Amino acid sequence: MDAAFTAEQDEIRRTLRELLAAQCAPDDVKSAARTADGYDAELWRRLAQDLGLPGLALPQEYGGVGCGLTELAVACEETGRALLPSPLIATAALAAPLIAALGTDAQRTALLPRIAAGGLTATLAVPGGSLATALGLTADSADGTWAGGGRAGGMQARPVTGAQGWRLYGEAAQVLDGHSAGLLLVAAHAGGFPRSRTLLFLVRPDTAAGVVRTRRTSLDETRPLARIELRDTEAELLGADDAVDVTGALASAGHPAAALLAAQAVGAAASALERTVEYVGAREQFGRAIGSFQAVKHRLADLYVQVQAARSAAYYAAWDPADAGGLALAQALEALRTTTAEAVQLHGGLGFTWEHEAHLYFKRAAADELLFGPVHRLRDHAAQRAGLFAGSAMEPAAPESTASGPTASRSAGRVAV
Repeated sequence: MDAAFTAEQDEIRRTLRELLAAQCAPDDVKSAARTADGYDAELWRRLAQDLGLPGLALPQEYGGVGCGLTELAVACEETGRALLPSPLIATAALAAPLIAALGTDAQRTALLPRIAAGGLTATLAVPGGSLATALGLTADSADGTWAGGGRAGGMQARPVTGAQGWRLYGEAAQVLDGHSAGLLLVAAHAGGFPRSRTLLFLVRPDTAAGVVRTRRTSLDETRPLARIELRDTEAELLGADDAVDVTGALASAGHPAAALLAAQAVGAAASALERTVEYVGAREQFGRAIGSFQAVKHRLADLYVQVQAARSAAYYAAWDPADAGGLALAQALEALRTTTAEAVQLHGGLGFTWEHEAHLYFKRAAADELLFGPVHRLRDHAAQRAGLFAGSAMEPAAPESTASGPTASRSAGRVAV
């Protein structure tokens, strides 16, 4: 296997980094995040039309570039470095793959070219407040209990009598970019409790009645969240019929999405580390740069190793996302959390001021782990899927086991005995 980046991938990285360096400084990030859409619409248009960003991994027959997940991961790493507020993850990592996998020919033809061109943004709305569970990253999503379990609550769907169509009612509390997306993919239960099954529906909030979208105050302004309320809202079933395995499709989409999120987290961690190295090289104490002190060097070296290890895991997951996405995301989120915390510390009193750019990265780390983690559950679920603790009656797995590295190996050995 050749692990080197191709010339095309290097060109994607170079072009995107130059553009974002010019138009996405920390002050630009704050200004864009505080707009009504939550991102710079003009910059998003340019990224879509000039660079083909949202259609990077979509087939050419639907207006995409026709690249793979690795190229999209390269782009996500660069957007993570700049903390670019954009609907890229919601549209290209969550919604578009599900439309491509489950949609009818007519639905794909109508929606994917508009997504690839940047004219339509989309997001996945799941009830229950746990996107990671719905995607099968922190728990088994097959039972569909995260979507309401067929009982009161969650999101419910009923067919329209005498017509081809559906009506949805319920609430999704934390929808990424839900306040601005032009298309909602809503996971809802149909059939009531006896025949309950989870289905995906297309909702066009600009034209459908009964849609209430409320942008929520989020810890990370660059990751806007919204509460979606549907009140007898007209919806279109995604796919040809209601026999499709939606929970399986969500789980299949979960690991590629986790690989892209891991790449984005690695980009943010690398940028935070670079900014910290630059600062300690210029900040003097006792007549010398604080970066020359051995204790500071050791801390930065540990961070560098952690970030590079997470980067390797993220790109391995992009190359083979079937089983590695959740673990790569866990490693990247941990690296981001550790690096940003150290960045605040090593910036000293300046780093503790709320307005400093270090807090943009610190809040991204905290918010991403709340939204897509936590790390110990990502690792625990990966360990359960791998069967590391299967059949261990004498030594049950610890609730918050990290299930990685030498500890996991020793645990697996004890189980085998």
